[in-house]
Amino acid sequence: MTPTSSSAIAAFRALHVPGDPLILVNIWDAGSAKAVAAAGARAIATGSYGVAGAQGRADGENFPLDDVLENLRRILDVTDLPVTIDMESGYGADPAAVGASISRAREAGAAGVNIEDRLPGASELLPIAAAQARYRAAADTGLFVNARCDVFRGRDAGKDGAALVAATLERAHVYADAGAGSLFVPFLADAGCIGAICEASPLPVNILRSPAGPTHAELATLGVARISHGHQPWAAAMAWLTAQVETVLGGGEPAY
Repeated sequence: MTPTSSSAIAAFRALHVPGDPLILVNIWDAGSAKAVAAAGARAIATGSYGVAGAQGRADGENFPLDDVLENLRRILDVTDLPVTIDMESGYGADPAAVGASISRAREAGAAGVNIEDRLPGASELLPIAAAQARYRAAADTGLFVNARCDVFRGRDAGKDGAALVAATLERAHVYADAGAGSLFVPFLADAGCIGAICEASPLPVNILRSPAGPTHAELATLGVARISHGHQPWAAAMAWLTAQVETVLGGGEPAY
């Protein structure tokens, strides 16, 4: 187990270029990491939903931290690419605990982490100061922190877009001051809002790819620096498997 070097973290940071986004097709274990790496990925990213789901668990820090880190070690055993892991709300009741958990991820070899500004199971966002303290504790470990901002979760961008963009940018500046490396704004498919955030954000912007939203090329044009696929690859793989089993058990022949 080798702690991630500062140069490796810097190299991962350099992949976040507005207009030339890092595309991350999120994986859930060592096998899926090998498949994505073989296809030419520049980095590997886990998605907490798929990681938990692959173990028959629900998302929301129900997959224990020790298991999260063991999964990371197995992924690192099969790839030399930088690996960033989704650590949900930071696996900590307070900033000090978050820092301790993220330090363990660096000790295990991660280059980056994704952390949310909501606590597990909560709908409301953390107060800005509380979120800032947690992001600062994570960033102080030296890892690249992708600061997730859930302002658009459950909201109507078509109706309240301007106010939601303003609230997102307010948090973006606070999270940047805390040392975050990028701003992750999921649940947003509105091109106008995405462009406005990219134009004014102090941090490179990560957008969750949506079938209803802009294409990869359009996101690049809007200034996005990182595109994540979230739980979608795992969900698609499971849906494919279920469909094949239904075919076989129904007397048919599978597609494989």
